[in-house]
Amino acid sequence: MNPLEPTQELFPRSPTLLRMPSWLGLGIHEERELPLDLGDYKVTPGERWTVTSLKNGEIVYSGIGPVEVVRSPAPS
Repeated sequence: MNPLEPTQELFPRSPTLLRMPSWLGLGIHEERELPLDLGDYKVTPGERWTVTSLKNGEIVYSGIGPVEVVRSPAPS
């Protein structure tokens, strides 16, 4: 096996996370791993915040805000 095959990453990427408010109270967040890269999502604030995939237009979140799409501090 070639150690530099294109399917292997030399430095593993950290997963992309959707960080959203929790019903448990202020200052507490829930996080959900997202399959695409950080720049592949658009966050739209409003009465109901939405997070949309820029790849296929799918709405991956619609609900209370604020929400953010972030890079996890730990690699996957």
